[in-house]
Amino acid sequence: MMRRVALAASGAAVLLGALDAYVVVGVLTDMVRDLGIAVNKLQEATPIVTGYLLGYVAGMPLLGQLSDRLGRRFVLQVSLLGFLVGSVVTALAADVPLLVAGRVVQGLAGGALLPVTMALVADLWEEHRRSAALGAVGAAQELGSVLGTLYGIGVASLFNALPLFEAWEPQSWRWVFWVNVPLAVIAMVIVQRTVPNTRREVRIDVVGGVLLALALSLLVVALYNPKPEESVLPSWGWPVLGAALVVLVAFFLWERRAAVRLLDSEGVQWLPFWAVLGVSLAAGAALMVTLVDVELFAQTVLRRDSAAAAALLARFLIALPVGAVVGGFLAARLGDRWVSFAGLAIASASYVLIAQWPADVSGFVLTRDLAIAGFGLGLVIAPLSGAVLRVVPSVRHGVASAFVVVARMAGMLVGVAALSAWGLHRFGELTAGLNTPLPFGVEKAEYARQMAEYQRRLTEALLTEYHEIFLITAVICALGALGSVLLPSKRQQTESVSGSLKSTK
Repeated sequence: MMRRVALAASGAAVLLGALDAYVVVGVLTDMVRDLGIAVNKLQEATPIVTGYLLGYVAGMPLLGQLSDRLGRRFVLQVSLLGFLVGSVVTALAADVPLLVAGRVVQGLAGGALLPVTMALVADLWEEHRRSAALGAVGAAQELGSVLGTLYGIGVASLFNALPLFEAWEPQSWRWVFWVNVPLAVIAMVIVQRTVPNTRREVRIDVVGGVLLALALSLLVVALYNPKPEESVLPSWGWPVLGAALVVLVAFFLWERRAAVRLLDSEGVQWLPFWAVLGVSLAAGAALMVTLVDVELFAQTVLRRDSAAAAALLARFLIALPVGAVVGGFLAARLGDRWVSFAGLAIASASYVLIAQWPADVSGFVLTRDLAIAGFGLGLVIAPLSGAVLRVVPSVRHGVASAFVVVARMAGMLVGVAALSAWGLHRFGELTAGLNTPLPFGVEKAEYARQMAEYQRRLTEALLTEYHEIFLITAVICALGALGSVLLPSKRQQTESVSGSLKSTK
């Protein structure tokens, strides 16, 4: 019973961290207005969104390893406290730099919650019963992604509607972060009473963690482009990418020679470990491409407004956590390998269907294809989380879980950047000879005919661009499915590995 309460509290913390990754999207307009940012300079507000992601990705590997050494309860408590402090700083911020600082602190703390909770599941559940619990944690993460924007709008609107807080109307967005304070305190109390205070004699690779965090941070900065309509990468993109590569090389050189490594090679089954990371990378790329390009398809091809485009994407997002829960139950019975294979194979087939959408695609087809894609990608979450814990020693569970999440988010960043670059290139090629008709020197009927022809060719170019992007996404998912074959089999899952790992404890 106590372990279920511990999982519920930790899962709620994961949900809260995931919610705050997207919570500012729905209230960004209010934040911009309150902070005095000009409408024509909205790029100044972009670090508010990316700051959390930067902290989330950068701090996750080292914080995951720290939980192996300092104990799950201690790191969870410190993370929740950091999340609380970051929320207070964000809520009190009077300018963009302080606001971004608060968001980065929130992200650093939130980045530890998911891998530490996954490692906690490994501590508290037997191996053959672990997948369902991991699926629940994965579902909490995905549910936060689904509800983040709506959660922010709902909390701000609630306080805005209360007469007691009418004076705070221009700053109603601040309540989104003030609400985190009591929620974090409640979670800390429950974690203190239910999570075991286990510690292990594990040395920490601070240098390796810092180098990897710096490389990931530089990657996030390099791939973020506030003006994608002008170029694939920002003006600083290539130099920063070069710097990220240099730091990444330095990380691998350090890991080869260091006495203490971020992920010690002793006891690690490297082939399935790299397979898990590769599959996670592929799933992350497919996920982010869907989040970006489905909404763009709705706005540019289907001519829907942003609200209708978001409603269309909800079909995918709702199916994602459903797939995560189902994947957890199936993995416990069928094994990680084939559930992951099936999930990515289903997703690949769905993207082939999405790549055939016409300009007048029906609502039923949209719902069917997006729901199948979301369900397929959701199926993969629990098998990957469980598989990585089976191929590394128990003393490395925290950092191994962090690597899976980092691989997935790296796939999200790199995948959308690469496919967006391809899409922009193809769209430029397809519209190179397409000129906008002008209503001068021609009859009204002729101008209408030219405009209709222009719109038809523009839509065809957009369709070709999206079709190719989704076909490439289908190939990425198919490669991920093939990589899943290298995951542990059902027979390997049922074998005890404790005997071979005793020497590492």
